[in-house]
Amino acid sequence: MSLLNDEKFIELLLEKKAASRKVIDNAKKIALEQDLTLEKALIKNKIVDEEELAKIKAIFFNIDYVDLREEHIPQEILNQIPEEAASHYRFVSFFSDNEKIKVAQFDLEDQRAQEALRFFTWQRGKKIETYICSEASFRNAFKQYHIINTEVKKALEDIQSAIKKPQAASSAAKTSEILIEEAPVSKIVDMILRSAVDARASDIHIEPVEGKLRIRNRVDGVLQTNSEFPESLQLSIVSRIKILSNLKIDEQRKPQDGRFQVNLGGKLIDFRVSTLPTSKGEKIALRILDKDQGIQNLENMGMGVHYRRLILENIRKPFGAILVSGPTGSGKSTTIYTLLSVLNQDGTNIITLEDPIEYYINGVNQSQIRPEIGYTFASGLRSILRQDPDVISVGEIRDKETAELVVHAALTGHLVLSTIHTNSAIGVIPRLVDMGVEPFLIASSLNIAVAQRLVKKICKYCKEEYAPSLEVEKKILKEISQISVMRRKEIGEFIEKRPLKLYRGVGCKRCLNKGTRGRIGLYEILEVTKDLAKIITDGASQDAILKESLRQDMITIRQAGIIKAVRGDVLVEEVLEVSKGEEE
Repeated sequence: MSLLNDEKFIELLLEKKAASRKVIDNAKKIALEQDLTLEKALIKNKIVDEEELAKIKAIFFNIDYVDLREEHIPQEILNQIPEEAASHYRFVSFFSDNEKIKVAQFDLEDQRAQEALRFFTWQRGKKIETYICSEASFRNAFKQYHIINTEVKKALEDIQSAIKKPQAASSAAKTSEILIEEAPVSKIVDMILRSAVDARASDIHIEPVEGKLRIRNRVDGVLQTNSEFPESLQLSIVSRIKILSNLKIDEQRKPQDGRFQVNLGGKLIDFRVSTLPTSKGEKIALRILDKDQGIQNLENMGMGVHYRRLILENIRKPFGAILVSGPTGSGKSTTIYTLLSVLNQDGTNIITLEDPIEYYINGVNQSQIRPEIGYTFASGLRSILRQDPDVISVGEIRDKETAELVVHAALTGHLVLSTIHTNSAIGVIPRLVDMGVEPFLIASSLNIAVAQRLVKKICKYCKEEYAPSLEVEKKILKEISQISVMRRKEIGEFIEKRPLKLYRGVGCKRCLNKGTRGRIGLYEILEVTKDLAKIITDGASQDAILKESLRQDMITIRQAGIIKAVRGDVLVEEVLEVSKGEEE
């Protein structure tokens, strides 16, 4: 039955106060005169907002509403429904996993579309969930087929056309460069970059695989395929990125590194580029360096009140070392850059040694090391000590020589920030001892050791409460019981509430149905007090250091994660996974 003749739908419009009876009756007359449905008449004559009407239809048909007007849909998800079918039946796929495909359509009364959806269910072997959307939502989703396919098709045509044109050998390279700069290949590269930035990705991987070029984005620490292109475009796309990065186009046998900057949406974004020769062609990895994301404040990073106070007290000391530890990808560089931005004052001379420089900070003297010419962390550190620095940042302590120089700089009136690979704050001290640094020097030079992890944040728009299993609850209560009474008071009464409740995201349009959006840090900080300095000098026993950390009421990474899970910020499963080493 058409909605035009359905009084129940009209009653729902009246109930939701979308329009008055008089306005609806007038709309029905217009619909009959112009041979329109009531829905079309309401929208065309601007009687009811299109999105509001879609929400009311969702209630009427008892299915979920989705807004896709500003959503970017990854190409492999869009392609779950062929473009021809999407165009003919007016529905589009916006989410897919191993079990289901979520499809949005705006005309639920089209019986042919429903039959087509049943066919796709059988063909794909997956459950298909139908959502209702506005026509504007559908148009935005559908045009994403057109944007990508048109650019690829046009690029292929232009490249083939250029190849067919007779060229003098001397001008071939120049013609190729003009093609890469001016042809739609440049638009495709722009689309790849823009798509990744819109998705809040940290990295883009452009990879030649069997018969195609795969584009994957790393979002919240997880790689996901965004789009695929014909393998014939591989050389042109790689060459375009090399031109942007001032790399050698004709060098394909060895890795190259570069960077470039583009204006996307009125904001300058830096991209760090790395090329790698593989058996199927060159692979490119781009790190997206968005200063707004890379340099934050300590609270937004997830650091608790006690730790923020502790770290700010120690970076205000005139000398000493602050070492940040954690595995690759745990956010150590973000922490260092954030601390440098706090220290960046007119009266402070800050010099950094980095490999590579990720974010440029106005007012900070940043230096890129070059091991191939002998300019290493160790040799660079010797040089910058003659530059009258107040604050020194060394990208990473990798060897005994660098470790000893960092300690020396910290003992001679400089505040030194650096990173080191250990799993915990306590592990920083034995790691330095293993590198050959004398314990009494560590005790005299180290101010604090920081350890951290990054975990995904629960999407605040689709968060739901649930009761944990008995096994998980037991682990949580054990960790809470080991947090000191003083720290529990600082955290707040919510940590003591029973029965215990946890949270998870069910998935929505804002988080692309992942249930998580963004990441946040988990931290533990060990301060080198007089008591700890004596323990280190006496032999740096890890058990003795652990006892001192308990006396300091140190909150471990696992405990910090449990606090955030109970508060509803993160998933408890991920907290337990990233802190496995702390189970005993």
